[in-house]
Amino acid sequence: MQKKLLLFSFLFFAFLITLAQSPQTPRSYFRNPMGIPMELTANFGELRTHHWHMGLDIRTKAKENLPVYAAAGGYIASVGVRPLSFGRFIIINHPNGLSTLYAHLNDFAPELETYVTNQQYQQESWAIELKFSPDQFPVSKGTCIGSSGNTGGSAGPHLHFEIMDTQTEHRLNPLLFDFPLEDKVPPVIKGLALYDRGRSINGQSPKVVPIKKTPTGYTLVNAEMLTTSLSQVGLAIQAIDLVSGSSNPNGIYSATLEVDGQAMLAFILDRIDYEQTRYINAHIDYRHKQAGGAFYQHLSMLPGEGGVAYHPYQSDGVIRLTDTLPHQVAIIVTDPYHNKSVLQFLLKTTNPWLGPAANPAKLPGKKPTHFVPRNPLSIREPDFQIEFPAMGLYDSLPIYYRRDLFPILPGAITARYQLNDPTTPVHLNFTVRLKPEREIPANLRDKVVVQQSYGAVKKVKKANFEGQWVAAEFDEFGYFQAFVDTIPPQVTLAGKGDTINVSAISRLIFTPTDNLGTIKHFRAELNDSWVRFTNDKGRSWIYRFDERCPYGIHKLKVTVEDLVGNSTTKIWWIKRAPYKPPVKKSSQKKIAKKKKR
Repeated sequence: MQKKLLLFSFLFFAFLITLAQSPQTPRSYFRNPMGIPMELTANFGELRTHHWHMGLDIRTKAKENLPVYAAAGGYIASVGVRPLSFGRFIIINHPNGLSTLYAHLNDFAPELETYVTNQQYQQESWAIELKFSPDQFPVSKGTCIGSSGNTGGSAGPHLHFEIMDTQTEHRLNPLLFDFPLEDKVPPVIKGLALYDRGRSINGQSPKVVPIKKTPTGYTLVNAEMLTTSLSQVGLAIQAIDLVSGSSNPNGIYSATLEVDGQAMLAFILDRIDYEQTRYINAHIDYRHKQAGGAFYQHLSMLPGEGGVAYHPYQSDGVIRLTDTLPHQVAIIVTDPYHNKSVLQFLLKTTNPWLGPAANPAKLPGKKPTHFVPRNPLSIREPDFQIEFPAMGLYDSLPIYYRRDLFPILPGAITARYQLNDPTTPVHLNFTVRLKPEREIPANLRDKVVVQQSYGAVKKVKKANFEGQWVAAEFDEFGYFQAFVDTIPPQVTLAGKGDTINVSAISRLIFTPTDNLGTIKHFRAELNDSWVRFTNDKGRSWIYRFDERCPYGIHKLKVTVEDLVGNSTTKIWWIKRAPYKPPVKKSSQKKIAKKKKR
């Protein structure tokens, strides 16, 4: 058994080395995009909410405005400003068919910064994306392209860096490109969990099995043998990766399940597609994580899995125990630098597998409220309807729904309905239709929204009318109710008098509010011309005074609009002048004493 494990490990690592040296991952082609030693706060494939991390987060010493350099020669193909996402970002195309992305920048290089600013004023939009031809902004390896920052969805200063295939835009693991990082530390396996794969994973809680580290690897704490009554076993692990000289926990690169010396299945995070990144919710125990637990990563594929991370060898990873004999299980976890950790134990069942069970959707006389992956499902009730696409969920799920018995809230036009709960992950949008309790006048139909809520979390979508129904699409379960929204958002500017003196501040900040929490548009005009307010974090709009607002008195007009078009417009007169700090009383007394002398 040990010889088989060693043989498989050798072949698997040979595959990884071949991958790392393939033409698509050229060695030493890219340089560190920072001018300081490369340290990571997050690596490629790290587990995040609804997505894998698609690049590297590089430390900037908790500082902003450090220079960022082109990792290789080429040309700037596009730049953009995305609130709540990349913030300010640059994409460079390289002649080898790869592209690099640099995000959360504070500023672009001066010539590029001027160009982008002019385009924002021409288009009258802070959020913007621009594409360039190869001759507009060529760069050499090491050209300074901007400064690091904390813009967009960033929670702290760092540089987000990605490598992608220029044609397909598939993100590639940058750690396969020989960056200057030393890593001699193997991954850490922190937990093992069992699941009954004879039934749907939805609604299950993991059976956590204690493990321990030994001089030769990892094994079970209490015994070498794990005995279970399950006949179809799904395994999952909790694991992290570490880099030499850092205690920061990162995501693992690959894990392989082997049973009796045969590789059953592996997941390898060498490339990820943005269109498939939501499949992370099929890769982890989503329900356990939503309840505050750790990330457990499945070593078996769910029926609705469609991502690229899994590599099935002998099976889908489900261990089907057809006898009561012990079977050798090995889980091999690796990082991109070929460090590995192995968890080994024996597994047997007291209840051998007898064959496939009946498909719950085909049971005679069963009401069609059971979702089965790869099969669309429609549920139609007199005042509530749901439409699920074929790949909407990752595993089979009984769909339950009920109407609230509470009175209809003011402003609501339908009862509230509960549809399952958000601890079950949804992959594709499903459609919810609600029938209003009363006729909605034609002039209010474009003011109707559908709200999804669960606890304090609320999402609002503009409704579409489909005959007598209002409809909207969502990607999470919860409570659903339709409202007519005629209340405009509010916006204020601190200050008193007909003309507000802003000489003591360097910027204006507006944080509009809305009864349903949705601001769709914000527009500001200074002296009747559009003026650029930033909106990186999504809540506040900020204007830092520049040459467009010189000293003097100016007219400021702000318009805010919510999801359904309710709007508020306000006008202020503001005054800017050289700022003179007020003299403190103690200082005035000292000046008076000096004059007396």
